[in-house]
Amino acid sequence: MNRLMLTMVLVAAPAYAAGKLTLESKDLKANGTLPDKFVFNGMGCTGENLSPELSWKNAPEGTKSFALTVYDPDAPTGSGWWHWVVFNIPADKSELPQGAGSGKAELPAGAAQGNTDFGQAGYGGACPPPGDKPHHYIFTIHALKVDKLELPATATAAYVGYNIHANELGSATLKATYARKK
Repeated sequence: MNRLMLTMVLVAAPAYAAGKLTLESKDLKANGTLPDKFVFNGMGCTGENLSPELSWKNAPEGTKSFALTVYDPDAPTGSGWWHWVVFNIPADKSELPQGAGSGKAELPAGAAQGNTDFGQAGYGGACPPPGDKPHHYIFTIHALKVDKLELPATATAAYVGYNIHANELGSATLKATYARKK
């Protein structure tokens, strides 16, 4: 009698939790007011310009890297204002510590920051015009299908954003508001 032998092969794969990608912060309350420590220090604003702690979970299957953007659609520019752009965050990372975009803590190895509308790389906090309505600050984590975005060190936020959206598997947002007093 012939016996058929079945062999099972288990392949180790990255552990992606079931569910939808989420973005959270120990420093920010969803839809709350941005604390002063995360406000820009310059242009008439007197915050600490510290980037907040951000963490995410439930990456989509196939995620090979992450990117983070912070955008103010209410800025009086006609095109909004990019406050922070980080890309090439390794897929095995799920947090940026407080100060990572401000030089007060480390970014994950391999991560890069694009130029913001402040004209340089790194976090630039909220600083709406005095007396303007509260501005919305949209923090977005993007799960990407590529290991790395091959971009120049001088890449603008718009160029990074184009490449993010061309390679995105999913995203999650966390929103906060801030208004500057007169």
